[in-house]
Amino acid sequence: MGALKDRLRTDLTAAMKARDTVTTGTLRMAIAAIGNEEVAGASARTLDEAEEQAILTREVRKRRESAEAYLAGKRPELADKEEQEANLLSTYLPAPLTEEELDQIVSEEVAAVDQASLKQMGQIIKAVNARAQGRADGSVVAAKVKAALNS
Repeated sequence: MGALKDRLRTDLTAAMKARDTVTTGTLRMAIAAIGNEEVAGASARTLDEAEEQAILTREVRKRRESAEAYLAGKRPELADKEEQEANLLSTYLPAPLTEEELDQIVSEEVAAVDQASLKQMGQIIKAVNARAQGRADGSVVAAKVKAALNS
């Protein structure tokens, strides 16, 4: 079991003792998402820290998208709930890369490729994502790589 899942369980216990229903529900959903991923596939497996972070990142993204949908549907109370959950789960993730850090990684990876062109865009995006280790949104990485290759 990964350290992140242990931390989630410890915090869940504390939230239950404090009778914090929002935190309890959110952490239970996060632990369930990790558990579902562990048993998905042909056989059960133990996830490493990076895989657990990827799952939490996916859960945060889902909640932010839901909040946007609720706002578009004029349901601000539900949007607030989703945003609270996303903010709570974000505290368990590493700090996202700053614009400057991401720009630096993109420029280094573009420079590392011989005669960089749009044909190598996928290769460069993969390298940037590997270095970012889930600390940058994939669509932002793709946009920055494309802009770097076009300039």
